[in-house]
Amino acid sequence: MHEKKAPKGTVRKLWKFLKAHRFALIVSAAFTAANVALTLYIPLVFGQTIDLIAGKGSVDLENVAGKLWLSVALIAGAALCAWIFSVLNNRVTNYVVRDLRDAAFRRLNVLPLRFLDTHPTGETLGKIVSDVEQFSDGLLLGFSQFLSGVLTIGGTLVLLLRISPMIALAVALLTPLSLFAARFITRRTYKYFSRQLAVRSDLTGMIEETTGNLKTVKAFAREKCQRAQFDEMNGKLARASLKAVFLSSTTNPVTRFVNALVYAAVALIGTFSVLGLLPGGMTVGLLATALSFANQYTKPINEISSVFAELQGALACAARVIALIEEPAETPDAPDAVELTAPAGDVEIRHVDFSYDPERPLIGDFNLHVKKGEKVAIVGPTGCGKTTVINLLMRFYDADRGEIKLDGVDIRDMTRRSLRLSYGMVLQETWLKNATVRENLLQGRPDASDEEMIAAAKRTHAHSFIKRLPQKYDTVLGEDGGSLSQGQKQLLCITRAMIAEPQLLILDEATSSIDLATEIRVQRAFDALTEGKTCFIVAHRLSTVMNADVIVVMDAGHIVEQGTHEELLAKNGFYASLWKARTA
Repeated sequence: MHEKKAPKGTVRKLWKFLKAHRFALIVSAAFTAANVALTLYIPLVFGQTIDLIAGKGSVDLENVAGKLWLSVALIAGAALCAWIFSVLNNRVTNYVVRDLRDAAFRRLNVLPLRFLDTHPTGETLGKIVSDVEQFSDGLLLGFSQFLSGVLTIGGTLVLLLRISPMIALAVALLTPLSLFAARFITRRTYKYFSRQLAVRSDLTGMIEETTGNLKTVKAFAREKCQRAQFDEMNGKLARASLKAVFLSSTTNPVTRFVNALVYAAVALIGTFSVLGLLPGGMTVGLLATALSFANQYTKPINEISSVFAELQGALACAARVIALIEEPAETPDAPDAVELTAPAGDVEIRHVDFSYDPERPLIGDFNLHVKKGEKVAIVGPTGCGKTTVINLLMRFYDADRGEIKLDGVDIRDMTRRSLRLSYGMVLQETWLKNATVRENLLQGRPDASDEEMIAAAKRTHAHSFIKRLPQKYDTVLGEDGGSLSQGQKQLLCITRAMIAEPQLLILDEATSSIDLATEIRVQRAFDALTEGKTCFIVAHRLSTVMNADVIVVMDAGHIVEQGTHEELLAKNGFYASLWKARTA
């Protein structure tokens, strides 16, 4: 039941994207109407021309020539109108698609990370790219053929009624058969197109996952397994597509059959009328005109039936995109939210509870006070909640209970933008744009000078390998850093954070991909950078946190120990066991 109602709701929601282009649509409709009027007038002129030459020995060449010139003018005018409304329709379609894709991308930027963590990337990409593109094709088809088809059907019926009420009645009685068949088919097409799109999204996600991790696939010799998975999903897509396309493609031949009946009825009734077997007294010219109108009448019915079938696929795509646009955004900043400017860096976490899934608690009654300028290391086994604490500090997620304060102010009372700009963040997973080295380094602080950029690169020992690149700092990096090693990419990310000069720092496994010799040098640079600033260091490599002011040891979402490296070793507890395991 839901699938039948979905298109109506989708059309209503699409109107807000269309109404911005109302004037262009009105002008397009006017030229469409003009095109239809001129096109319908042409058969009348041809019919009159035939009557001028149908009688033996009574050919009126002077009037025939005039009628022919008039036909040429009508054809040229109709072509001009068709060109104008085609241009306008293309313009409106492209702008609507632009606005729809823009709305989807804007929504993507304000969605909570919870959405991105629970939805496959391939599915989201498919909605913004391929679904919008398919909707574009259906929308253009609708603009181009629907209105002109409706006007043509209405106009031909009126003209046929003037030529022969009997013919008009026959056409009116046969037409519902075509409309009923089209409606019967298209009502069932939507769910098949929806299923096709869902399977295609799954396949897109699988392909993206495989190509992004192809080295791992090859390393474990899983090519056959991936191919088998691909073949299975590709087969599902083929079957789903076949059902959708087969059902939608039956619309055209069914309506063509009904249209042939309409044409035959017009020809039969018209011929009997010309021969005097039926009332009406039609001439040969009027019969030719009626047959031409029958063609013009049935053609748009066939096209509109096809349009309806195509629109089901387009609406299925639009429904998925609109569903993304209507996803709840992250909780907006409070109207009186504070705009942070140069925070001191005193952070207090009080009685915080948090879980990604209510059924699986993670952080429980977490308490931590980090004073201004302290370096706090967070260590513990995988899955204990270290990175989750960072997500809470940055407000990527909000705590379920408790509060996190920065300089005595609850971070939920601050604007997210100013809070996040106060932190410099270097993650284990590097992210670099497909842009120059310079553009990547200056993302956090675009107004930094070349001297400041190079100085930061020298401190992180990134300058040496940047100089060896073909265009040095103007070298364009490929997707995700191109051919740079993981260590080199991480050095660029560290340099980027240094250039930004934030008041607080978060280093989440920031040196995990750097060799030990470079790590020692970078650590010295970090010591200089973090002097007087609050710094949170998440690390598995315990050697990188030995000099931290405070080491927080986590296990199962709770702090189990806290102190300096020497103090924790002296306790001979959980941290000491981790340290011994490292040196074992």
